Amino acid sequence: MDWGLLEFIVIAIITLLVFILPFSIKILREYERAVKFRLGRFVGVKGPGIFLIIPGLEKLVKVSLRIMTLDVPKQRVVTKDNVSVDVDAVVYVKVFNPEHAVLKVENFYVATSLLAQTTLRDILGGVDLDDLLTKREELSRAIQKSLDEATDPWGMKVTAVTIRDVTIPESMLRAIAKQAE
Repeated sequence: MDWGLLEFIVIAIITLLVFILPFSIKILREYERAVKFRLGRFVGVKGPGIFLIIPGLEKLVKVSLRIMTLDVPKQRVVTKDNVSVDVDAVVYVKVFNPEHAVLKVENFYVATSLLAQTTLRDILGGVDLDDLLTKREELSRAIQKSLDEATDPWGMKVTAVTIRDVTIPESMLRAIAKQAE
């Protein structure tokens, strides 16, 4: 074998390692998992720690296992007694199955947020204004239970729901004040 050819092969291998190795090494923190795909097919869930992937053939989708807060935008809710109120809530959710969170729903964060909005309107729309104002904890637990059941197939766990604010329209406040006089 010619020494020139051997030198070329060694230099080519070293060059490939220098350029490919940095893209192959992946490090996941304790609270992260990665769903691994090879040529578009699910291979498994990795992490935490250090591992190698084949650039160009394998792809990772990182998922955090920490509790996330979903700020549900103000929702206009018509209560059972036909009073229109604005309700603001926060949902606390975490991923317990990264495989399902990535494979079963396109964007688990957005899907959970939209589901929280509709569930909030559905459950609060079935109660009177008085119950909405006095039984927030019970209603929060009912919303949490409903959301948790719906997101379970997605690998999500709804840990808590908090109804932050209930805003009554000015016209209704004036009517209540007149009635109190």
